[in-house]
Amino acid sequence: MRIIISPAKKMKVDEDSLEYSGMPVFPEETGRIMRWIKDLSPEEAKTLWGCNDRLAKQNYERFHNMELERGLTPALLAYEGIQYQYMAPAVFEEGMLSYVQDALRILSGFYGVLKPMDGVVPYRLEMQAKTEVDGIKGLYDFWGRKLYDEVRDDSRVIVNLASREYSRCIENFLEPEDRFITCIFGEFSGGRVIQKGVYVKMARGEMVRFMAENRIMKPEGLKQFCGLGYQFRDSLSTDTEYVFLKQD
Repeated sequence: MRIIISPAKKMKVDEDSLEYSGMPVFPEETGRIMRWIKDLSPEEAKTLWGCNDRLAKQNYERFHNMELERGLTPALLAYEGIQYQYMAPAVFEEGMLSYVQDALRILSGFYGVLKPMDGVVPYRLEMQAKTEVDGIKGLYDFWGRKLYDEVRDDSRVIVNLASREYSRCIENFLEPEDRFITCIFGEFSGGRVIQKGVYVKMARGEMVRFMAENRIMKPEGLKQFCGLGYQFRDSLSTDTEYVFLKQD
C-alpha cells in the first residue's frame, strides 16, 4: 500500500535533526527543470511563481545558487506547510520513520516523487505552473506517467491524501487493477459534505501520523482514524472514497 501527499510551498533547511538517506529518483528531470528556471529573467520567474516581490527575490536567488547535491534536508522535514506541522515528523520514532519511508510518497512539481528521507533543497514550483521545459508545456505533460509508475507498488493500493493539483498526476494513469482511495475530511451541511481547506490539511497530516503510529498496512485500518474529532462514516463512503466527518 502506498500513500501520496502534496508538498508545501514553504520550505526550510535542516541538516541537524535527521540525516537524509537517499537521493530523489529523477535527478535528470529535476536538473532540466532547474536549468530552465535559471534561464528565466527575474520578471519571468516572478510570473511563474505568482508571488510577491520578496518571495520572488528569495526564490530567484535560491535557484541561481542551487546545487542539487549540497545542503540537503530530508524531504519530510524540509516542507513546513500545515499538513507537515500536524504530522510532526521531527518527533517520529524509528519505527514510524521506517513505515513512512516504505509507504509514503511526496509528489512534487520539481522532484517528481520523493521518499520521506530523500535529500532535497528548498525550491518553489507548483505542479500547475506554466512551464515549458525542453519544449514541453506544463509539468503534467513533462512528468507524464513517470510519477504513477514510481508510486504504485505490488499491492496496487494507493491512499490519496494529496490535493487535486497533485493527485491528478496519478489518477490520470490508473489502471483497472488499481484501487485508489481518496480520504475526504469534512462537515455535513445542507445535505452534503463540505470540506474546508485548512482543516483538510490538518486532518491529512494527522492521518499520516495515525497510519505511521499504528503501522496501517491495509485500507480498512484507515477507518479507525479519529484524530481532530473526525470519525469514519460508512454510509457516505465508497470503495474509492473514505469519508470522515467532524463530530460536534
